[in-house]
Amino acid sequence: MHLAAEIFSKYGDFIRGVIRYKAGDEGNVDDLFQNFFISLVYRPPCENVKNIKGYLYRAIINDIIDSRRRVERYQNRMHNYAEYINCSAAEDEPEKVLIETEEMNKMFRCIETQLQHYEAKAVILRYKKNYKIKEVAKSLDINNIAAWRYISTGVRKIRRFLGEDLLQ
Repeated sequence: MHLAAEIFSKYGDFIRGVIRYKAGDEGNVDDLFQNFFISLVYRPPCENVKNIKGYLYRAIINDIIDSRRRVERYQNRMHNYAEYINCSAAEDEPEKVLIETEEMNKMFRCIETQLQHYEAKAVILRYKKNYKIKEVAKSLDINNIAAWRYISTGVRKIRRFLGEDLLQ
């Protein structure tokens, strides 16, 4: 750690300048700077390095490349998982989309257990699949008024259930 601190005190401005130039994203500069310090603590340069600035430059570039690859792998895993659970991760925060999707799926599973069969089906078709009342009625092979009643009764029961649950 002593060697890394010594290098950073002597070449800190050079290191930050290279990171700022090569990172491309000003928001990542501080993180990359800190990560580079940690990598120097764990992998200090050999004592026989003649061109320390050249060594640092190459090490910084390698750290930036590794960082980008980690981010890409993470985003690919999130995207693949989003496709696996059938949701869109096209937003900037795929984690948020996935969490919201999982919470919605849990909620609809709860609806299936708490409501009668047709009420649950009608509510799920209406609010999960975004069907119109006519489409719900057609899908359940009932008339529009019955579909509307199932939906409104189901929603009322859910509200009552949530209201009681929140009060306890």
